[in-house]
Amino acid sequence: MVNESENNLLWHPNSVTREDREKINYQRGVCLWFTGLSGSGKSTIANELERQLNHSGYRTYLLDGDNIRLGLNKDLGFSEKDRTENIRRIGEIAKLFVDAGIIVLTAFISPYRIDRQNVRDLLSPGDFIEIFVNADISVCESRDPKGLYKKARAGKINNFTGISAPYEKPLKPELNLINADEGDIIQNTGKILNFLYERNIIKNT
Repeated sequence: MVNESENNLLWHPNSVTREDREKINYQRGVCLWFTGLSGSGKSTIANELERQLNHSGYRTYLLDGDNIRLGLNKDLGFSEKDRTENIRRIGEIAKLFVDAGIIVLTAFISPYRIDRQNVRDLLSPGDFIEIFVNADISVCESRDPKGLYKKARAGKINNFTGISAPYEKPLKPELNLINADEGDIIQNTGKILNFLYERNIIKNT
């Protein structure tokens, strides 16, 4: 069904371009999309990476799954439909940050490949960097910082990714990070920084 209001809308181009913004930011706008199971370490690695980038003078912003659901997406649940809408909205926000010349980091389980691909398709080639934080579910359960796995195993949480809902691993992520223990955080952050340097997204670390 066609949304009638869309017929009355017209995209208004800005006089200041993305290239103009990137020029004064001395960096490329890009979306670093962290995906993985709950407890895999997505937010921890993303936070450490942002800290290091900020310390080096880069303009960044971190969108974290729980934080977004406490605000912008607090009207959404965890059904497949709501998960898809959650990621769609985040993709649109990430697109705006990239257009602003910002390095935006997103830490979301984002369990479905099609949803992640839809976000990739929103952006220009090279602007979406999928980072798979690859931690075995047994490792994630042993951490279980919020006690969610225990509740899911007890049937107190429905549609919990990895237990009662699927997680579709990335097939060809730009980066595949093994995150088995705390010592991996610094090493993984270094891998991402090297990747950004090699792609000329940042000029130095």
